[in-house]
Amino acid sequence: MINFGYKLMRDESIDLDRNDMRIAEYLKLNEPSIKLCIGCGSCTATCSTGHFTDFNIRRVHTFIMRGEIKHVKKEIQRCMFCGKCQLVCPRGVNLRNVILTINRAIEQIG
Repeated sequence: MINFGYKLMRDESIDLDRNDMRIAEYLKLNEPSIKLCIGCGSCTATCSTGHFTDFNIRRVHTFIMRGEIKHVKKEIQRCMFCGKCQLVCPRGVNLRNVILTINRAIEQIG
């Protein structure tokens, strides 16, 4: 068989029906300001931890809302709770409480 230099890639589609949405629902109930997030990235741009590590609060939010929670616990433990993200958020999302609520949900739900 002739090798044309192509290979099959892993399917990158997101199946929301199979993902665990319990943490996203818990977050929406216990910190309703998360529903105001428009994903502008201001929080990530000003994050103190993000300047020194690969921490990205916007990525955490995206993973939670998609139900992809595999690496979220390790990721949110990097947050220093400095509050810069909350100061620049144009929608007034309480990001400190979002991180605490996600952590609480992971402990309770698993």
